[in-house]
Amino acid sequence: MAQERIFEDLIQDHNRQRDLLDRIAQTSGDSEERRTLFEELRVELQAHAAAEEESLYATMLANPDLRDEARHSVSEHKEVDDMLGELVEMEMSSSGWLTKFKSMRDRYLHHIDEEEEEMFPAASKDLDDATKAKLAKIFEARKPKELERAEDEMPGDARE
Repeated sequence: MAQERIFEDLIQDHNRQRDLLDRIAQTSGDSEERRTLFEELRVELQAHAAAEEESLYATMLANPDLRDEARHSVSEHKEVDDMLGELVEMEMSSSGWLTKFKSMRDRYLHHIDEEEEEMFPAASKDLDDATKAKLAKIFEARKPKELERAEDEMPGDARE
């Protein structure tokens, strides 16, 4: 279904993010592999969140039936972004880094599972096909721009 493309796009991102999270969890110490994978994840998560908020969440926030779910998800994006900011500042070789990473990973996996199992089905049911198609176009246009922006912009409190 073409009108469901917005959710397909978001789930495709989620699957890529799950893969990166798994690959990072298998690294150790301050290795080049960990640094490269974490930077890829950081940029991906920041860009995904921004593009998702500017497309799907903006529309959901304007809909009284979907507003609470969107607010909840925006707050979870902020929480994950803050945790990413803390990870950027920490020494990757410390045991605290891996502990913080696993905590962030668990939080983010909970968030995307919740989106896929609860929020996306509710939004799909409530939004008409034309709106869903429009949201996919917005997301697909914003994501590359947000990827570029995230390259230069660190996560956490500095983004407020």
